[in-house]
Amino acid sequence: MPIQLLQDAQAMQQRTVALRREIHRHPELGLDLPRTRAAVLESLQGLDLELALSDTTSGIVATLHGAEPGPAVLLRGDMDALPMPEDTGLPFASEEAGCMHACGHDAHTAMLASAAHLLHAHRDRIAGSVRFMFQPGEEGPGGAKPMLDEGLLDADGPPQAVYALHVEPEMPSGMIACRTGAILAAVDTVLARLQGRGGHGSMPHNAIDPVPVACEVVQAIQTLITRRFDVFDPVVATVGRIQSGTTSNVIPQFAELDITLRSLSVDARARLAEGIERLVRQIPAAHGLEVTLDINKGYPPTVNHASGEQAVARAAHKVLGEDRYLQVPTPWMGAEDFSYVLERFPGAFAFIGTAPDDGPAAPCHSSTMRVNEGAFPAGVAMYAALALQVVCPDFL
Repeated sequence: MPIQLLQDAQAMQQRTVALRREIHRHPELGLDLPRTRAAVLESLQGLDLELALSDTTSGIVATLHGAEPGPAVLLRGDMDALPMPEDTGLPFASEEAGCMHACGHDAHTAMLASAAHLLHAHRDRIAGSVRFMFQPGEEGPGGAKPMLDEGLLDADGPPQAVYALHVEPEMPSGMIACRTGAILAAVDTVLARLQGRGGHGSMPHNAIDPVPVACEVVQAIQTLITRRFDVFDPVVATVGRIQSGTTSNVIPQFAELDITLRSLSVDARARLAEGIERLVRQIPAAHGLEVTLDINKGYPPTVNHASGEQAVARAAHKVLGEDRYLQVPTPWMGAEDFSYVLERFPGAFAFIGTAPDDGPAAPCHSSTMRVNEGAFPAGVAMYAALALQVVCPDFL
């Protein structure tokens, strides 16, 4: 008898929505998510799962063992929120001041928990095991790597494949998008402090003004990007914060630049960091300023394996329909710490469209971002289909 994943997922919609809204009301930040972890564990009660809890984070790996031995597959859902207010006006909006699920992690968690219920109902057809990875800290400081380092993802041997889904609120609801190769960028940050000498605004010749030098650095960075990097191996450098001074007639002592760097290859990432450091040190030095520089390496690029992207396409075609899969031609320049998991094991990171039906779509990290809950059955079914391709030989 064939497994009707989409119908099964639709039957679980009330459960999926309830968990999502509970987590959305009470968002938590970083690696310590006690309330979210408790909600996830409660949602899994009654299932015959082997639970492994992270000692250093709120991470959970719940393993479903099938009726027969076989390979393992891992499915990831992240759980943490963002430090920002919510302005959606939803009846289940955040009740925690200055904290919001604006990147859909509440939806990821709820869909993954429902996928565990769905697959548990078919465990007699499973030859192998399914590991459900509920991960904190994706928005920072990073929860995937600590869980890898603790051995939670491969305690009983490496998974044959790993998959993660992420909402895309500006893509049609229920569509699946993926690609082979880099799908998301590496992210690094640079914090530079340009130390000058303050003085009276009317006498700049008696001071060393850091403000025009900071402006010169910003312009030089954009020239570096457009003249030193191949457009087919793109990089992005954004100066998101310039801070200096207190009032109009005082030349400040210092200026600070806060810069984010994005890249898609190992070579471009290294050359971008080297080039930025050279400019940020040498331009101020030419003007007599001293520089304090902190370069923080963040997540590496998220690179999908060809086999992983092919599995995502097969699952979407079989479960959702031939017209519900989009092979995207170019990467997104956001970053993800599922990249560490894909460095270790084959698999893919894919997007699921969640554009609302009742108004304009707002992007992730917007205070008005809304997720279309009507897409949840497609996400639950996709998680299950990706697992079954590995652990249920007759699924396809």
